[in-house]
This record gives sequence, C-alpha cells and structure tokens, in this order.
Amino acid sequence: MDTVWGSTTKPVSARQLADTLATLGDEDGTLYIGYPIIGTPEGAFPFDALLLSPTRGAIAFDLVEGKELGAYQERQDDLFAKLKSKLLQYPNLMKRRELAAKIEVITFAPSAAVEPLDDEYLVVGSADLPKEILKLEWDDQERFPALAAAIQSLTTVRKTKRKRSIENDNSRGAKLHRLNESIANLDENQNAAVVETVEGVQRIRGLAGSGKTIVLALKVAYLHAQNPDWHIAITFNTRSLKGQFERLITSFVFEQTSEEPDWSKIRILHSWGSPRSEGIYFNFVKSNELAYRDFRSAQGAFGEGKEFAGACEEAVLSARKIEPVYDAILVDEAQDLPSSFIRLCYSILRAPHRLVYAYDELQSLTNASLPGPEELFGSDANGNPIVEFTPTASGQPRQDIILEKCYRNSRPVLATAHALGFGIYREPGGLIQIFEQNQLWQDVGYRVREGSLADGEYVSLHRTDETSPLFLENHSPVSDLIQFKAFDSRKDQDDWLVENILRNLREDELLPEDIVVINPDPFRTRKVVGEARARLMSEGVNSSLAGVSTSPDVFFERDVVTFTGIFRAKGNEAGMVYIVNADDCFDATLPGTRAIIRNRLFTAITRSKAWVRVLGVGSEMRGLCEEFERVKEHQFRLDFVYPDEETKKALKIVNRDLTRSERQRVDAKVSDLQGVIEALEGGDVKVEDLPEDLRERLKAMFAK
Repeated sequence: MDTVWGSTTKPVSARQLADTLATLGDEDGTLYIGYPIIGTPEGAFPFDALLLSPTRGAIAFDLVEGKELGAYQERQDDLFAKLKSKLLQYPNLMKRRELAAKIEVITFAPSAAVEPLDDEYLVVGSADLPKEILKLEWDDQERFPALAAAIQSLTTVRKTKRKRSIENDNSRGAKLHRLNESIANLDENQNAAVVETVEGVQRIRGLAGSGKTIVLALKVAYLHAQNPDWHIAITFNTRSLKGQFERLITSFVFEQTSEEPDWSKIRILHSWGSPRSEGIYFNFVKSNELAYRDFRSAQGAFGEGKEFAGACEEAVLSARKIEPVYDAILVDEAQDLPSSFIRLCYSILRAPHRLVYAYDELQSLTNASLPGPEELFGSDANGNPIVEFTPTASGQPRQDIILEKCYRNSRPVLATAHALGFGIYREPGGLIQIFEQNQLWQDVGYRVREGSLADGEYVSLHRTDETSPLFLENHSPVSDLIQFKAFDSRKDQDDWLVENILRNLREDELLPEDIVVINPDPFRTRKVVGEARARLMSEGVNSSLAGVSTSPDVFFERDVVTFTGIFRAKGNEAGMVYIVNADDCFDATLPGTRAIIRNRLFTAITRSKAWVRVLGVGSEMRGLCEEFERVKEHQFRLDFVYPDEETKKALKIVNRDLTRSERQRVDAKVSDLQGVIEALEGGDVKVEDLPEDLRERLKAMFAK
C-alpha cells in the first residue's frame, strides 16, 4: 500500500493511520494524507485522509488527534455527502440511478476511548482498524480506474476540445478518440509529485511523456486550494506551454474549489519575458530597477549560447536588496534553463523557499547540463550547502521524485527515440552520449533482459508493460506506429507529406489539430515548410507556423494543421507527428553538436501519442533509416556494450546530477569494495572467509 503525504493539521493521527494500514501486508491501494480537496458551494474542502482501493472502494477518514471525539457523527455525514456528491457527477460511476462506487467513512481515533458507540458510525482505534478494513468488500472493480480518475481530478485531461464525428470504428480518428478517452490514473510517483511538497527545494525527474506538465498543473491547483493566500508562480522555457497551463490549472482548480483560479495569486510566466509579455526575469529586473536585456543585447554581452545564463546572473548580482515575491515557484523544462535562472527563482521565494523544478535531460536542446542541487545552489558563508538533499524519512514528503512510466509514447516509439538519441545502433561511430550513472536506465523505466548494467559489459535493455502501458501500442500494428522514409529530393518529401496529411483528414477521420509537422532545425523552419503549407492551402487545408503566424503563447488552433520548429514543439503532443528534414539529425558538422541534433530528433519523435513519420532526403536520411532497421531487428531493445570510463571520455555525459548524499553512498560502496580487495591481497581476509553465496557471485562476475 502506497502512502502519499500531503499537508495535514493532524500529523500524529495521520502517522498512526499510515503505520496501522501498513500492517495489512499485501493489501493493494493508495492512502492519501491531506487529499483529495473537493470543490463545494462553500469552497475547497480538504479531506483528512482517504484510502483508495480496488477491492475496498473509497474510504474517507475523519482523524481525531486527541482524546475527545467531538461531533464525529456530523463530520462523518459531511464527509460522506461531499464525496458522494462529487462522484455522482461521473456517469461511468453510476448504475442506473445509484452510485456504483463504494464509499465508506471511518473515524480513526487512536488516542480516544471508542466504546460503546453508535453502530451506524464506525469509530476505531489502531487495534481494530485492520479487521474493519478487511470486512469491506467492493465487487465492481472494473470501475476502479474511473473512481481513481475522479478522485485525482483527471477525468478531463485527455478529452479533446470538441466532439469527433466518427463513421469508421477502425479509423485513426476512432483509435485516437479511444486513446484520449482512456483513463490515465496517476501512479505512485505521480501521486507523490502532485501532493507531496517539501519545505524547501524539490525536484521531479521524468522522461518524455511521463506527465511532468500535468503533474505540475495539478500541484499548482492543490497548493492553491490548500493555501489560497499563497502567491504561486509556474514558469517554463517554451512559450506555447502557457495556453496549456492555463487550461489545465483552470480545470484542476475548479475540480478542487468549485471556483475559477484566483489569477492574482497564481501567475503563469515565461522564464525570460519582455516589455510586451511578463516573465520571471523581466519582472525581476523591473522590480529591482535594473536594465533589461533582450536576446540580442545578452548575446553581445555574454556570448552565443550564454545569453539567458548571463542575463540572470548579472541581474542577481546587480540587485541591491532582493524582495521575496512568491510562496512557491514551479519550474517546467528545467533542462533548458540555466542554473543562474534557477537560483534567481530561489532568491525571490519567501522562506522556506518552496521551489519545484522538473526536467528530462534527454530533451535538452543545448550542451548545458543541470548540476546536482548542492552545486546548483552553492554554499553559505560557512561552506555548508544552501540546499542539501537527504534521504526521505518515513512519513515525510519526498524531496526527489523520478517518474519512470511513459503515458504518451508507445514502447516502440520511445525505444526508437532512445536508440537514435544515444546512437545505440549508429554505424560507423557507435554511441554519442551515455548516462553518467548506469542505474539511471532503470530509473527511466528500462529493465535488464540480459547481461549486466556494468562498464565494459554487454547489456540488453527493454521496456515492460509496467513502464510502457500496452494500450499505447495495441491500437495499431507496430509497423504503423513509427515509420522512417528517405526521399531523393525535398520536393518528393513534400509531395508525400501533403498527400498523407490529406489522407489523414479525408479518409482517416483525424482533425487538423491532431497533426503536427516538426522541422528539427529551428532556424530554417519558416523557409523549408513554406512549399508544403502552400500546397495544403491550395487543397483547402489551413495551417499555421507556431509562434510566427500565431501568438507565441498559442500552439494549436481549431481546424488548423500546426507546423513548427523543434523548440516550440517541446511540451506539446499530437496524435500524428510528421518530422521533416530529419537528415539534419544524422550527423553534425560542428564540433560538440552531435548530441544536440540527436536530442532534437529524440524530442521530435516523443511528441507523438499515436503515430510518427520520420522523413528526410539523401544519403544521411538513408543512414537514419538503416539505423532504425537495426532498432527493429533488435525488437526495440537496446543491446550494446556499456562503455567503460575511458570510452565515456569521448561521449557526452547525460548527468544524473547526483546529490551529495547519493555521491557519498556511491563512494562508500566503492570504498568498501576496495577495502575487501586490499584485505584479500594483504592476507588479512582469506577467500574462504567470505560467505559462500558471495564467493559464487564473484566467481560468476569475473568469469565473464
């Protein structure tokens, strides 16, 4: 049973509740502390705790912190009425006119005398709670995903903005509709990322499609409902994310408060900003009466590639006295933002500096890499880290959360993106980049099928249906999920692209807004997609160039096919993704940019939630096609020899940005092993002194 720790005013009874339910052993479910928050006519209503179980239903807890029970019957009636009222809004939780979801309410009073009491209202202490829970049974478990989605406020996330007209039940439009309607419940780590908030810095690491943006929007809504007086900001690198955050936050806040968000308390701000559009950096220099630097000015002052980093560092150093502005700041796409910007955010937070930053380094489109938190935030005058991550104690919110499951990309699509991004099957040349810590492969959802995740060793990695749900790929043959195509000329590529987009709209029952065309080179996009857009217009199909023919804050438009460069595509997704001129990503002419262009391809591929077509021209595209064929030959596994330390020197290292405590644990393990070897060599310890199972494992390891 998982426990998710939200804010609570009853910490002692909450801790005892979690400990007591932990004694149930293999009982499946999630216990929420301080969650959910339900919108009522009177405003936000937070629950003390709620157990969500596929076999028991929803059990709301009225927690009693002291020895006095008080008006527990009234509190139970209120809990039951509010929870039932919320669930009655969901047709898939109804059986005719009755609620099919099972609801129970229990007063948990570990320190109070609980007998004799009214049989109609269950009041228990720690000793009796487990047996009372086991008495409860729910025989309609097929409705559990719908129940979980209702509790987690996720029922509107995947719904399209308008109703589709479906005539062919097997068309792409029908398949995409079913995908969008599939209820994606939060997993344990996503639950923790939404509800658990530390009094300080928290980071959320997750691969593409793991739900980081939705998690952050839910977290804003939860914090706003719990703390309506807080000033909260959410910031990001991709301008087109603003509209998405506005839609998600509005929906989630209404679910939890029955009111529109108070936009005087919640700010959705681009990281940089300008005199025409507010941003974290722009607002900072304005409030501190400093000179604002736009991109051109920053480039002249700090050099190419260091524009925003230099501007933020200059601003922080120049400010005479920095006034705290926010109670919490959430940062999306942190991999594309400089360390100096993260520190700027930290500086404008009121104590205890609630800063949440989320990122995926494989989607970084620069050579920059986020350092570990101790290095990122620096040290105080005494040399102690300003921010230090420590192992989470039992019953405490998690400071470091990794999202390993992918809910957007199917297994073949994601494995292809990783294989090409890392250069697993690249010939000639091999690997382009690698994780600093081998273990990170498992953190992002891969499992070892054969071999060993050890330097110099062969390893075969694959994704399971636990980390890549099967419904993402079962709707279509694998050969249709992802395709690579090489053409002899740009005209041939454009002809094929236009023909297939027209087929998508006229035969496949896709909507124009289901389709995105991505050009990996952001500086040439306007020029190279012009012919295809003109051809579509002549066929009566409207298209937009995101951020150019539309507002920078808008990505999708109704009845419009979106064309975009890779930077504006980030953070967005579409049912059908076409990547044009992918040959630009095969190899790099400039030193040090090979990993950048491969990350562009990785990011573009992972925008797809159903189908992706990778198109390009000439011999370099044929090289990419051959690389993809090798991915298919290996059945979308990653089979390679893990590079040793010498080989890694020639690769770009994808940094896991270990905390100091993590590095200390790694160093301690290495030190312990070194001590054992030295003891064996010195004769202080004999081989036969080692445990037999350890001797056998060492033999097997060194026999390879």
